[in-house]
Amino acid sequence: MAIIIDGNKVAEKVYEELKNKIDKLEDKKHFKPGVAILMAGDDKSSKMYVNMIKQKCEWIGIRADVFEFESEVDTDTVIDKIEELNEDCTYCGIIVQFPMPKGIDTLRVRESISPNKDVDSAGSANIGKFYATNDCYVPCTPKSMHRLLKEVDIDLVGLDAVVIGRSHVVGKPIADILLNENMTVTVCHSRTKNLSEYTKRADVIMAGAGVAHLVTADMVKENAIIIDAGINVKDGQLLGDVDTESVMDKAYAVTPVPGGVGPMTIAMLIENVIEACYHGCVKR
Repeated sequence: MAIIIDGNKVAEKVYEELKNKIDKLEDKKHFKPGVAILMAGDDKSSKMYVNMIKQKCEWIGIRADVFEFESEVDTDTVIDKIEELNEDCTYCGIIVQFPMPKGIDTLRVRESISPNKDVDSAGSANIGKFYATNDCYVPCTPKSMHRLLKEVDIDLVGLDAVVIGRSHVVGKPIADILLNENMTVTVCHSRTKNLSEYTKRADVIMAGAGVAHLVTADMVKENAIIIDAGINVKDGQLLGDVDTESVMDKAYAVTPVPGGVGPMTIAMLIENVIEACYHGCVKR
C-alpha cells in the first residue's frame, strides 16, 4: 500500500517555520510586513482561495490586504493600483489573483508588478531568472510539488521522471527543478503518443495536465512516486490527474487530491512572501 504524502500536514510544518521567521523579523525591526492581493470579479473559487491566503498570512503575522475590483474594471485601473503598491514600502509582496475578467490585458497586468514584489512569479522577469539562475521566487505550484517529493526519503539523482503537462506555470518549471536534482526528465503532453510507454518507465511521475484520472494503475511502474497537481471537477467531485485509488497497491508514494499539492501551494506562496519581506525589510 502506497504512502500518502499529506499536503496539509507538510503545510502546517511549513507555517510553523514561517511564523518563527516573522516573529524574529518583528522583534528585530519592529515592522509588521504586508502583502497586497488584487482580485476582480465575483468568481467564488477565486474569493475562497484569496480568503485562505489572507487567513494563513494573518495567522503567521503578515498583514494581508485585499483590493477588490468590479467585473467591469479596465486594465489601466488595475495597473495604476499595482504601480501604487510597487512604491508602497509597507507591502513586501503583490499577488494578483487570476483569472481576471474578460477584457483585462493579463500580460500587461503581470508585467506591471515589480519583480522584487512579484512573489507569485507572474511576470517574465522572474520567470527568466528562474530558468537562468533559479535566483528568484520559484513558481508556487512547482515549488510545492518539489517540496512534497522531498518528503519521500529517497536519493533522486539519476532517477527517471516523467512530467505530464507543459504549461508555463506547472509543467515546464517542475521539469527544470527536477533537472537541477540531476534527474533524467521527459516531458509529455496532449500530443504525446502512447503516454503509458513513458510513464511505465518512470521512477517519479509529476502530473499536471488537467485531465481527470489520466494516469491509471496499468500505466505506473512498481514503487513509483506520484505527485498529482491536477485539479478537475467531475460530477461535483474534485479529482486529480491520477486515479489514486487504482495506483495505491502499486506506487510507493502518492499525493491525494484534494489534500496534496493544493494546500502546499498556498504555503509556498506565503514562503515567497516572507522571502520578499526579508529582502525588503531586513535591510531597513
